[in-house]
Amino acid sequence: MPFKDLLKSDESLFKNELALDYDFLPKILPFREYQQRYIANSIKPLLQGKNGKNVFVFGAPGIGKTAAIKHVLRDLEQETDEVYSLYVNCWKKNSSFKILLDLCDQLGYKFTHNKRTEELFDVVKGIINKKAAVFVLDEVDKLEDADFLYTLIEDIYKKTVVLITNYKEWLASLDERIKSRMILDMLEFKPYNATETKEILKQRTGYAFVDNVWEKDAFELIAAKTAELSDIRTGLYLLRESGMIAEDNASRKITLEHAKKAIAKLDEYHVKNKEELASDEQSILSLIKENKEIKIGDLFKLYTCKGGDLSYKSFQRRVKKLELGNFISLSKTEGGAEGNTTIIRYKKEEKKLTDF
Repeated sequence: MPFKDLLKSDESLFKNELALDYDFLPKILPFREYQQRYIANSIKPLLQGKNGKNVFVFGAPGIGKTAAIKHVLRDLEQETDEVYSLYVNCWKKNSSFKILLDLCDQLGYKFTHNKRTEELFDVVKGIINKKAAVFVLDEVDKLEDADFLYTLIEDIYKKTVVLITNYKEWLASLDERIKSRMILDMLEFKPYNATETKEILKQRTGYAFVDNVWEKDAFELIAAKTAELSDIRTGLYLLRESGMIAEDNASRKITLEHAKKAIAKLDEYHVKNKEELASDEQSILSLIKENKEIKIGDLFKLYTCKGGDLSYKSFQRRVKKLELGNFISLSKTEGGAEGNTTIIRYKKEEKKLTDF
């Protein structure tokens, strides 16, 4: 290709690539109005000088849980200075001490050096109890200890606590003393349907790309793949990757071929995500990868033979997490000599990336 035909150095198909980050908050968040209203109503008593409601938010990855709640927090911050909006990602801050350090930082308190957990909580309590607060603990299932929750419920006067997780079953592991005091409302986020998925991706392309660079069949392919996987994060990855492939080819349009190449790179995307799994989840996933397709009972036997020490119930929970993370697929079989069982398949072996 002649050099003059390449995109000029100052040209790009992107006008705001940050709009393809999952943490990007559009002005309007479609199809989560009910959930946003539910959270807002749980917080509303705080604006009236009362205690708020606590909410347990759950649903599969990549379906707007965090974005919807951050939207509500943003609106709250614009409406009042009398309620602190405090958001913590428990994947990064997974202990009471780390959470309290983060909260002190958000509250503007800098003198944390050499302070113990109890002292940090006294600081947080002293600041917040002059007003009220919304505590959002995202990825709460990553907490190494939940002691902070007990103290929070007991000692903060006016608050709403929102716990977010991909795994509804995590709630069963929470200490009964904490659950009984929190009185959690349950709020489920269900996956977007195909039409909703398409509209969300269309909105993001409007923010992220120069007008009219997407060919219709290329966008339709990305939208269909995203709906199939029920994960908006994957869709945003595919949009960005398609644009980058097009630019690498000096194209002023994102074509069907570029979209197909982006989908073919999904394996690489999931490999990167695999590194975020806990060590026992990685071990189980490695066994599944080695066997391609296996009954869950047989997999558990292999796992214990390799030195795994999880109980069968905990093992089942790890397998379910791998399914929710889109690393594996599960299917039920009924009847036969062995009765009902679950068949586990390693996801990369399914012909999802070449069906097009």
